[in-house]
Amino acid sequence: MISTGTRAKLTSETKLTLSCNGHTMPQTLPSLNWLRVFEAAARHESFARAAGELNMSAAAVSQQVRALEERLKRPLFERHAHSVRLTEAGRSYLPSVQQALDTVQSATAGLFGAAPARQVFVQAEPMFAQGLLARGLRRFSDDHPDVAISLNTLGAARDGAADFNDLEIVFGHTRTLGRDSDRLVGETLYPVAPPALANDITTAADLLAHPLINVGLHRAGWHQLFDHLAQPSGQARFLFTEDTVTAMALAREGMGIALARAPASDQAMRDAGLVPCLTDASIPGRDFYFLVSHDHSALRPAARAFRDWLLDWNASLA
Repeated sequence: MISTGTRAKLTSETKLTLSCNGHTMPQTLPSLNWLRVFEAAARHESFARAAGELNMSAAAVSQQVRALEERLKRPLFERHAHSVRLTEAGRSYLPSVQQALDTVQSATAGLFGAAPARQVFVQAEPMFAQGLLARGLRRFSDDHPDVAISLNTLGAARDGAADFNDLEIVFGHTRTLGRDSDRLVGETLYPVAPPALANDITTAADLLAHPLINVGLHRAGWHQLFDHLAQPSGQARFLFTEDTVTAMALAREGMGIALARAPASDQAMRDAGLVPCLTDASIPGRDFYFLVSHDHSALRPAARAFRDWLLDWNASLA
């Protein structure tokens, strides 16, 4: 616990300790206003246009950007006679600043806006959000035009992510989540490849002639598929990646054969121009998507409406 004396010493710019190349470096969080000005200037690549958007003078924008650069000890813009351009450091910094500002804006609107009860914050696994949820959200919005949805797909599986959301859609199992959960869809696995390559694969053994793209975060994969096909897999060559969308992209570029994880991967498979390799080579996965919260009974009205809709819509996917 922070003592009264320590708390009194804290200013609006919270002190941090950063590590850089093995050296401890004291630093402070930049002013939120500096970040807001930097984001506008970076987005427009113009101090003048940023000034117009923020109702400030160009000189004031330049001054605040300079103050941020001095705090960070790195130039964020290359300044020319009639234009500015982001430096490499500025380009790297911009996405994180935009995400942080969006998060603050969404949370403020949701919690303190005109109708906080009609805002629902949902965090979802990217594959589910892109492959399934995006297809159905229009129906929810049509049925609930007064509910504003904030959908985030970043870090959905991190510990404590649901602390900042009404609902979270995760993949795997819920034994360690310690929260209320509803089981959603599972997955069906089968090999996919570009049409020309898929036509050349007529037996399970043919799969082994190509690199097999494997997503390591699932409990079911190529080994389970080969067991189902009664095909020894000792000679298999694997290319590992972290997500199925990337696996599909690699297969599209001729890097090997991917595993579809239907129905969540259906759109990614179509976008990559891939087709199934063998008509009888499919197995059910071992995990499911789950909708979780800390306490379903305590959900706000908008979140309760979203949960009820999602469960009904999910049943239509079966």
